[in-house]
Amino acid sequence: MNQLTRIDEFREVLAHYQLSDGAKATLQGIQLVLLVGPSSSGKNTIISELVKSGRYHTLISDTTRQPRINNGVLEENGREYWFRSEDDILADLKEGSFLEAAIIHNQQVSGISIRELQSAVADHKVAINEIEVVGADHTHQLVPSAQFLFILPPSFDEWITRMNARGTLPADETKRRLESAVMELTMALEKDYYAFIINDTFLQTTKHVDAVISEHAIDTEGQAHAKAVAQQLLADTQQFLANLE
Repeated sequence: MNQLTRIDEFREVLAHYQLSDGAKATLQGIQLVLLVGPSSSGKNTIISELVKSGRYHTLISDTTRQPRINNGVLEENGREYWFRSEDDILADLKEGSFLEAAIIHNQQVSGISIRELQSAVADHKVAINEIEVVGADHTHQLVPSAQFLFILPPSFDEWITRMNARGTLPADETKRRLESAVMELTMALEKDYYAFIINDTFLQTTKHVDAVISEHAIDTEGQAHAKAVAQQLLADTQQFLANLE
């Protein structure tokens, strides 16, 4: 299991985090798209498909967690994440070298390094990545022109099925993910900068996401329905957790 040995130091640095001047300069003129959503909502799968078009540059996040096996394949450094030590990430945070970073499930620190944004600018492509809600809120303040898309499973039952698709999770891990989802959904529903997107089927959702990014194709009726799904998912998750008590 992943764990943080310096979690109090990370909390202190993140509570007072400031971007360096060089980082601020990198943000000027960048087209940035960030996907938000609960664990197993399909964010990474959508991003991987979008990148195939050649118009997107994936921002590979740094993380303190250990590589894991996905669908029988061990994650690689520089492909899924940059796997780095707590000491190294903490040092970069103190220098203001991250767009955002956050403590995830109280087990790891992950975030987007400025060096990844510099690569996207050099490629003249849309910079895209997943992000958690606290980081999204901070990023919105720094880059108000960025697009924030909240990806939703179509229902609570389908979400649990997808979460367990790679193997049944331990009960405590499932509980942590559900507790994180309550926080994520609650925060997102309070903000006005999210486009909510229901991930019914993978390819259809990817096309929808591409249209939203390229054409800002967001319809009022569709957003009202998606927000209703988000509210129901929040209620179902809260009820499930209450039943565990």
